[in-house]
Amino acid sequence: MKNNIALTGMMGCGKSSVSKELGKLLPEYSIIDIDSEIEKTTNKKISEIFLKFGEPHFRMLETDKIQKFVYGKNQIISLGGGAFEDEFNRKIILENCLVIYLRTTPEEIYKRIKNETHRPLLAKKFSVERITDIIKKRSVNYEKADVTIDTDGKTPYNIANEILGVMNG
Repeated sequence: MKNNIALTGMMGCGKSSVSKELGKLLPEYSIIDIDSEIEKTTNKKISEIFLKFGEPHFRMLETDKIQKFVYGKNQIISLGGGAFEDEFNRKIILENCLVIYLRTTPEEIYKRIKNETHRPLLAKKFSVERITDIIKKRSVNYEKADVTIDTDGKTPYNIANEILGVMNG
């Protein structure tokens, strides 16, 4: 039996918003946002960690946080967009969580996050093409999730209800 729900997908696919809505529908679950947990313990923004220490250091911090939370119970874990790329992370997440891939088109992601400045992977050359390239690379791993939900044109509330349907299905 998997004790947690993990949300994966590209930045801007709605992991944080959907986890909040899901938390309202499942009050016995706590919400864990891996990026927020990293920011809390390092006292630095994710973009600052990327800039000062590089992506490998960030990924190490991310794995530490995933290990800290993934073995718990009744948690909705919102993963960073790249967390599912790491084979070790993917294995322990899939073993301990119902993993939901929130699939979103590059155009929709661009619309949702074009005005945000804190996305380290998009700091340079931010475009639909850049998002498309990242999704192409990551989709092979995202597709290993237990369930895929298309998010375009849906509210976080609707997506959360769809996840509930899968859980009760």
